[in-house]
Amino acid sequence: MTGEKFSRLLEIMYKLRKECPWDREQTHDSIKSATLEESYELVEAIDEKNFVELKTELGDLLLHILFHSVIAEEEDNFTINDVIDSITEKLIRRHPHVFGNAVVNDSRDITRNWETIKLSEGRQSVLEGVPKNLPELQRASRLQEKASKVGFDWDKKEQVWEKVIEEIEELKSIGDKSDLHEIEREFGDLLFSLVNFSRFIGISPENALRKTNQKFIKRFQFIEAQLKKNGKSITESNLKEMDDLWEESKHLF
Repeated sequence: MTGEKFSRLLEIMYKLRKECPWDREQTHDSIKSATLEESYELVEAIDEKNFVELKTELGDLLLHILFHSVIAEEEDNFTINDVIDSITEKLIRRHPHVFGNAVVNDSRDITRNWETIKLSEGRQSVLEGVPKNLPELQRASRLQEKASKVGFDWDKKEQVWEKVIEEIEELKSIGDKSDLHEIEREFGDLLFSLVNFSRFIGISPENALRKTNQKFIKRFQFIEAQLKKNGKSITESNLKEMDDLWEESKHLF
């Protein structure tokens, strides 16, 4: 049944590429931003635990996978079957403890083996494979995770927190210097150390910041709504009024 449904969807994609002027004009480059947008919409549905929307967004992402695959097929690069074969072979190759004779004791052994296998596949560095276009907080976390898998890591979270404090002090010591490059460098070091600490306590820095952003939006929009009820716009208000409403919003969001 699943195979029939997948085949039908693939046939629809073929038909759209032949008969729809807009779909026919698209390229990998023209739809790549939409592919990324669909990924973020999927993450939003997961955050909101909206499973109806999650189902829809998974479908949208699947459509993009087929879209890119059909374009590639038309250009004689690869087909959707090649995509499926590639990921199937990769899953088997990278799970020798499931599909082979490798013995592991825990997840730590699995992740270490994973990196060893990747290097045997031709990668020159453990850090290869972390996309350059990832949001930088997420990218920092992934780089740290990869280094950790081969033993390059702190032993305790307390050591990481000491590093955070050290970076705060270094940033603070710059004072009122006008060298923005130095300030930027130290600020980046501080962010990197905070990301490291988040990894040690099991928090995704990207998720944490996204939720804080959402909380800020809700609280600020509460201020705007309350001011509007009082016959004022946000530009007609003063800091004292906004700050009082901000404190009130903390009890709601």
